[in-house]
Amino acid sequence: MRVFREAVEAGDFDAVEALLAEDVVFTSPAVFKPYSGKAITAAILRAVVRVFEDFRYVREINDPAGRDHALVFTARVGDREITGCDFLRVNEGGLIDDFMVMVRPLSGAQALAEAMGAQFEQIAKEAEARSA
Repeated sequence: MRVFREAVEAGDFDAVEALLAEDVVFTSPAVFKPYSGKAITAAILRAVVRVFEDFRYVREINDPAGRDHALVFTARVGDREITGCDFLRVNEGGLIDDFMVMVRPLSGAQALAEAMGAQFEQIAKEAEARSA
């Protein structure tokens, strides 16, 4: 999804948030239960920016029908190099309604989980403010 990728690469997280459906479901690589809703998903994505260093997309894979997309990325969390993929599905209105992230290796996923855990209080506050 070129417009999402360009917004992320430009650091325009207002534009990223505008691409999320109100009922988006975000599946994290670090927790079992998915998060539901635009406010919490936007807050999580903003936190990821605070955690990831040297983030860049390296490949984009698109469904010919236009609903499913995969964006492969590399980043660093502390001293751990990670490779990951954002799997996006868009609804009929062109908004992201399903957002799943997978990362590797395990040591990188663990570093990401720890770093994001440290962000959780701020994520919760941002999500509450955005949904109010």
